[in-house]
Amino acid sequence: MLKDTIKSSRSYRRFYGEKKVSYEQLKELVDYARLSPSCANRQPLKYIIICQNEMNQRVYETLGWAGYLKDWDGPIETERPTGYIIMLRDLLINKNMTIDEGIAAQSIFLGATEMNLGGCYIGSFKKDQLKEVCEISDEYDIALVIALGYPKEEVVIENVGPDGDVKYWRDKNEVHHVPKRSLDKIIIKEYL
Repeated sequence: MLKDTIKSSRSYRRFYGEKKVSYEQLKELVDYARLSPSCANRQPLKYIIICQNEMNQRVYETLGWAGYLKDWDGPIETERPTGYIIMLRDLLINKNMTIDEGIAAQSIFLGATEMNLGGCYIGSFKKDQLKEVCEISDEYDIALVIALGYPKEEVVIENVGPDGDVKYWRDKNEVHHVPKRSLDKIIIKEYL
């Protein structure tokens, strides 16, 4: 069951814009992150929850989408995320990124999958503009933006081809293909 959840927990970039993510869903996802392990139990991560239309639009304008899809500028207005979780690092607790960001983000993603939501981790954003939009003080650094909504696209996992190319791509039917290295390519030693 966990493996199926992990396989379903993909990066989605197009959503049903008319289906809103609720504040309660976003708060529950942040609670999953809160309950996750933290390096030295320092718990440096803080969050901003956004599910209000005007703020969604303002946040969207600060984001970069799908670097490998050069001919795509991001989702059209009716297919944009309807919720965001902005992950912040409290610089008074920890100035540098740790494993916490990845653990918390994955907990949020797995929880979103259980809620039939999809999301996209976004590390490409206009930091100063986003800090201004969300009125983020200098004691915090933006670690990650997690865009969320009800997925409107199909994402297919496939094996990396013989050329070793790991770039995701879309076919003529807008199916999003994500190449993954096979298990035998990532296990480099076995002691049985």
